[in-house]
Amino acid sequence: MATAAPETIVWTIDPSHTVIQFKVRHLMVSNVTGKFNSFDGKIETVGDDFENASVSFSADIDSITTGNDQRDGHLKSADFFDAENHPQLTFASTSVKKTGDDTYDITGDLTIRGTTKSITLKAEHGGQMGDFYGNTKAGFEITGTIKRKEFGLSWDAVTEAGGVVVSDDVKLLLDVQVSHQ
Repeated sequence: MATAAPETIVWTIDPSHTVIQFKVRHLMVSNVTGKFNSFDGKIETVGDDFENASVSFSADIDSITTGNDQRDGHLKSADFFDAENHPQLTFASTSVKKTGDDTYDITGDLTIRGTTKSITLKAEHGGQMGDFYGNTKAGFEITGTIKRKEFGLSWDAVTEAGGVVVSDDVKLLLDVQVSHQ
């Protein structure tokens, strides 16, 4: 008797239990933290195994918030994300490789402002658990760093003392919960 092939499972992001953040050095002495409030994403796996999964994600640029309306407006402007012409950033995985018991490298194409670059993110799987409604939840902490100027986020300023206002390095910090029924 032949065994059935494992089924493809589609995991969707649970927005009420997910935070999509970034941090960037300001004046090279402290970090400014921002986040996206509107996003969507999914992971497709064969069975419950996340290795070789397919990951897709998008965030609405207009939902960016740093806790400062003036700064948020500047980030949405043509100096940075150019939300009017590029309303979303997207990520599509090209590979997901298991690197340890609960860790993965997720490589894929990140598109910001119409520029696509391959990046690799580190993911730590926090485990799986059933909820009260019959859904299976899985959690991941995902981190990485990108160079903003490589994606056309090239606004720069220097203080009178010669200090850099905004670093080129942007840290990505994602706490993601996905679910399937």
